[in-house]
Amino acid sequence: MKDSAESTHGYYDPDSCDLQAFTALIDQTTGAEQVPYAAAIEQNIPVYDMSTLRPALEEDGTRREIMAEWTRVLHSGAGVLALKNTYTDTTVLDAATRVYEDIIADEKAGAAGGADHFAASGANDRVWNALQKLCEASPEVFLNYFANTAIAAICEAWLGPNYQMTAQVNLVHPGGAAQQAHRDYHLGFQTAAISASYPAHVHDVSPILTLQGAVAHCDMPLDSGPTKLLPFSQAYRPGYAAWRRDDFRAVFEDRYVQLPLAKGDTVFFNPALFHAAGANTSTDIHRFANLLQVSSAFGRAMETIDRDKMCKLLLPHAMSAKKAGRLSTAELSAAIAATAEGYSFPTNLDRDPPTNGLAPETPAALFRRALSEGMDADGFGEQLDQMKGRRLS
Repeated sequence: MKDSAESTHGYYDPDSCDLQAFTALIDQTTGAEQVPYAAAIEQNIPVYDMSTLRPALEEDGTRREIMAEWTRVLHSGAGVLALKNTYTDTTVLDAATRVYEDIIADEKAGAAGGADHFAASGANDRVWNALQKLCEASPEVFLNYFANTAIAAICEAWLGPNYQMTAQVNLVHPGGAAQQAHRDYHLGFQTAAISASYPAHVHDVSPILTLQGAVAHCDMPLDSGPTKLLPFSQAYRPGYAAWRRDDFRAVFEDRYVQLPLAKGDTVFFNPALFHAAGANTSTDIHRFANLLQVSSAFGRAMETIDRDKMCKLLLPHAMSAKKAGRLSTAELSAAIAATAEGYSFPTNLDRDPPTNGLAPETPAALFRRALSEGMDADGFGEQLDQMKGRRLS
């Protein structure tokens, strides 16, 4: 069904987003009959006790029923759910925390903190690519940490099998400020202009390509600032166009809820859910969460292509065509789109942080800049190589 914010050309217009329609969606409630496997419903968010539910994940039929319920919650229900006691043995988390604390200390000693998404650089301690770094530092700890059937089941419920895990540790100290309301990866990590350049149906696809989660490595009472969540907000289709608007953010601040978490709990949500990290107003709680960002197996091209090599070969010809007026700007852009990598991710965010907006410069953007600035082939190739070095893990 076409939304009122969707233009006749099939794109979302932020100015046409309907706050009344958005409010009607978030006015919904979660009924117990909708989530029979939930142990409780807290502020419309279903809460599942994995200490009792975990054995059912070993039974094929029941496992599918539980996963189907989780999928309904994430898609058309509250958009967020909590798994209590995801880790019943929290010594696994303690071991990982010690490894991560060592990594944080080493990285802080080596360089200033890198830029962060939706927060000022240095406002917290962030470990990019916490997945690989944990595995490299202690494969045994990594094994015990991710040998978790509850996490595997929720990932498969939303994404299907063969998903790819990534993780970023976020340690927010007392006094850490709250974030502004936003949506997440993919379209949530783009500027407003870039997000608006994608047609409406792509806005529908983006949320089903990733799953957001957080593992509580410590108890998180409300004053520590657990994530602010707006149940049912993921159902507003033009939300990637709307979340930056002041009136939508005002509704979020008026209506958001927070769930206190215990060490070993997890929360998972649809990346289209309006959410934001809360302010840590405590005096002594260092809020430690491992943020899981899990990707669908389907977000990949069929062939491996050396696009950097193609760019280096193409630039002199593109430059010549531009100078001779043989190809228009639009025609050159079309050729660049077929040649260069146009997306910032995946990248190594330690070396390639999102310092200019929400995402690093892409090879395609570099190619366009090279044409605009009249960059010579050697200089272009050097910058492309440097970019590749930053992107590689």
